[in-house]
Amino acid sequence: MNEKASVSKELNAKHTKILEGLVKLPENRECADCHCKAPRWASINLGIFICMQCSGIHRSLGVHISKVRSTTLDTWLPEQVVFMQMMGNKRSNDYWEAELSPDYDRNPIEKFINAKYVQKKWASKTSMQPALEVSQEISVGPSGRGIPKKARKYSLDEDIFSKGLAQMPPTTRNRGASLDLMSDVTSAPPNGFSAENDMARKSVDATTDLFSLLYVSEAQQERTVVPPSRWATFECKNNRSSILSE
Repeated sequence: MNEKASVSKELNAKHTKILEGLVKLPENRECADCHCKAPRWASINLGIFICMQCSGIHRSLGVHISKVRSTTLDTWLPEQVVFMQMMGNKRSNDYWEAELSPDYDRNPIEKFINAKYVQKKWASKTSMQPALEVSQEISVGPSGRGIPKKARKYSLDEDIFSKGLAQMPPTTRNRGASLDLMSDVTSAPPNGFSAENDMARKSVDATTDLFSLLYVSEAQQERTVVPPSRWATFECKNNRSSILSE
């Protein structure tokens, strides 16, 4: 799938406006190689703005050296625009022309560009290539699309909300349970234990408790029954004997 097809017209118009603002910056008003005014082309892997003549020379170097795009005619991806925002002619030339004399004759420009980017004749020997530094500052998500860490902007509300969610402990919610039942529960029920099961269990427990009370009451009543004393039995026997003798 062509990634450029996913760029809407509105987003493409926004990218064009951003690029127009970048080429108007003081460090980007001249071509990074020949110093021609008002460059309208760019090398998206070197992060520089160049003129039309130098863009043709950059194309001849191969895409492994320079990938050329028009700032007004081509469709740009979001990560490409952000890369250009983080780079620019000054940051790039501070590395590629670190050991170049200010009065160096750049003509013919074809040889100059080849010596600059292919032979790395004047590149800094003490610092890292800026394009690689920017690549390290970009975090790659699961989709492989680069999102620069510095370009992540959240509103104050979103920041507070995200921090609040991170600090909140996980909670479980029981649906259908009343406040009275929830107040009796001392610990959270296990997974799959619904409020209906809890109510059924409580009704069974209530029935069991009622049965226990009745059983205890009946047992107590049985224990209160006093059997006849021996004197009463003896008296009854004497009365029976006297009746028989008569």
